[in-house]
Amino acid sequence: MVAVWRIVSYQRAESPVTGPVTKFGGQPTWLGQPQWPLSTAWGTPMRFVCQIVLEPELVGDGPGRLAYVFVTHGEHGHDADDFDPDVVLPDGGENAVIVQPGRFTGPTAPLTSGPTLYHEDGSAAEYTVELVRDEDPEPLSSDAYLALTPEHRDRYFQAVDHDKIGGTALLDEEHDRPVGGPWRLLLRVATNWTPFYLNLGAAPVAFAFVSGDGREGRLLVQDS
Repeated sequence: MVAVWRIVSYQRAESPVTGPVTKFGGQPTWLGQPQWPLSTAWGTPMRFVCQIVLEPELVGDGPGRLAYVFVTHGEHGHDADDFDPDVVLPDGGENAVIVQPGRFTGPTAPLTSGPTLYHEDGSAAEYTVELVRDEDPEPLSSDAYLALTPEHRDRYFQAVDHDKIGGTALLDEEHDRPVGGPWRLLLRVATNWTPFYLNLGAAPVAFAFVSGDGREGRLLVQDS
């Protein structure tokens, strides 16, 4: 079984959350020097999505303590209805997962604050999360998953198809998985069902991964 922390609920912050905790929106709590990633196409700061505490069960003895997730995303208004198609790709230069302490080779700026999440009405969004520790089933290859009986396949899908930190990733297209690795699932979230607005496709699911040594990450978005 695989350690997982299920996201049970999002709790709106009444004041800025400045501690090194798992949260969505607001401004990142940098553990080291700020490393705000820049869009490869535009050279502008990406939008901060969340920061995630890297539990030892996720990274073992690795040095990483916080991971920060960013995407290229428009401001509230008409430009938020469109998005750069490269934002869904782990190597498209339009998203980033930065681990501190860790390594990141993309372009960054030493910004302490920048673009962040907002609600559908354009108001600023910041949320902590209620997490429940649980276990996911072990990962299966696409062939092994498809070889299951329909009943067991449905049971497996229901077991892993939830928003979470850690756990097992079931991807629609396995060939989209980031190259290199090995990678461990860091975050799975269906972005259309969150209290904040994040346009990443028609029915997108975002998967963030962290490397086996706990030093770097990747983001992949799959849209059904």
